[in-house]
Amino acid sequence: MSAALVRNQKRALRKYITETLRALPSADVQEQSRRITERILASPFFLKSRSVSCYLSMPTGEPDTAPLVSEILRTGKTLFVPKIDASKAGHMDLLRIYDEEDLQSLPAGTWGIKEPTYQWKDAARTNALDINSPPLEVIFVPGVAFDHSLSRLGYGMGYYDRFISAYFAAASGRGFPRPLLVALALREQIIKEGEIPTEKHDWKVDLIVSPDEVLGNDKSTS
Repeated sequence: MSAALVRNQKRALRKYITETLRALPSADVQEQSRRITERILASPFFLKSRSVSCYLSMPTGEPDTAPLVSEILRTGKTLFVPKIDASKAGHMDLLRIYDEEDLQSLPAGTWGIKEPTYQWKDAARTNALDINSPPLEVIFVPGVAFDHSLSRLGYGMGYYDRFISAYFAAASGRGFPRPLLVALALREQIIKEGEIPTEKHDWKVDLIVSPDEVLGNDKSTS
């Protein structure tokens, strides 16, 4: 199958899922998000983790991560969140958030999603790729859709696929274990196995956490 055909299939599926998600009542999304968060907070991979990355969710169309992000900070884990670097095409960093006050003060960035600045209190924020940064153990990964083979359909910009490739290479070079890739998904975002068109650069996730179940293998317990 040609790359152009795969990209066209991705665009069509992205449009279909996005329209489905836009039609969901806000109360339904919030209830599903609450159940997803409860599952994560009770999961062994989360309980044992110390350094975690979590995206800050968009206002609509995906699970609300605000309660999860606050809980990561409350439990004393090290938190990293995405920052889009507009000066580099397709480049995303994961920067540390230090406390709840820091989190609440973040300005709106790309697409209106809150993002950290590269400085905090007159010093450079820790970047997950810094040599002295604690190794990430969990990366919560956003997406438009996921299937039962753990394939992911992203938003089409490639930020996470590029970051994951770069981070895994860096972690391997430093002798760190690879972090667990965990997707958060509303029911409407999970489709049948094999229904997500993929290319060589597309990363699969290790786990998909939905309101009803956890799909995949928690490699942190093996």
